[in-house]
Amino acid sequence: MIAKEFEYRRPATLGEATHLLADHPGSVRVLAGGTDLVAWLRDDAVDPDLVVDIKDIPDLADIRLDGQTLHIGSLVTFTNLMESDLVAEHAPLLAEMSETVASPGIRNRATLVGNICSAVPSCDAGPVLLAYNTTVHLTGPNGSRNIDINDWFTGVRETARREDEVVTHLTIEVPKHGGVYVKLMRYAGEDLAQAAVGIVVYPNLDYRVAFGAVAPTPIRSAAIEEALRGNGLNDDLINLVVAMVPDEISPITDMRATAEYRTHITGVMLRRGLVAAVGRLAGTGPEYGTRLI
Repeated sequence: MIAKEFEYRRPATLGEATHLLADHPGSVRVLAGGTDLVAWLRDDAVDPDLVVDIKDIPDLADIRLDGQTLHIGSLVTFTNLMESDLVAEHAPLLAEMSETVASPGIRNRATLVGNICSAVPSCDAGPVLLAYNTTVHLTGPNGSRNIDINDWFTGVRETARREDEVVTHLTIEVPKHGGVYVKLMRYAGEDLAQAAVGIVVYPNLDYRVAFGAVAPTPIRSAAIEEALRGNGLNDDLINLVVAMVPDEISPITDMRATAEYRTHITGVMLRRGLVAAVGRLAGTGPEYGTRLI
């Protein structure tokens, strides 16, 4: 039960939405799927004066391909991603990640953009969008701007979005690639990640490696990427980058896992993920959606 009073508005245009946000600095929340926001309201984690529901704003639920650029609107849910033929063909890693998110009921409502706007350390979308070449597109009262995903996460539940801005969509560059999302959960059902690894590899052997739930924000590892760049996989190279993991992450101990276990298992996941991603690039790896841990 939500024992709070707040004003609820459902604007019909982006302009109306951004002006509502601008008029209530520090006391407004944007509602898309609401799976995080409703829980935070229930648990007294947030106390807004105004909730702005953007579900009536046109053109925010599109998935489309422009050349090698995939456009994903801010109202696209994880279920939409799982069911999209465009995603399956051009960005299957998004569908693989989406299958691990919570439960079917949550996936039907929770949005990809909302997941990175909530910006919890274990958000599933974070490592995958960092591994892809992703741009976040926003609109505010003073116009539009773009933010590279590498600059998006600024802290626990904090992002580079200004208070008066609405994220309209993401764009993802999707040339030929192989990828993998490896997520450790406590059981095969609804659960947050104890640790997660997102990997993308391109035909020129440019690797992108990102981690989730093992730092205050989802992170990429420039050091591991540099060690891998231009090299085919072999046991020595894999052992080298796995040994780098403890210096690249900063996990915590909580009720779900210890820092030591998260560090160890992240290395295991990186090892398996690299082999799977390179295999998928070559057309010989496991099918997308196959659990690797």
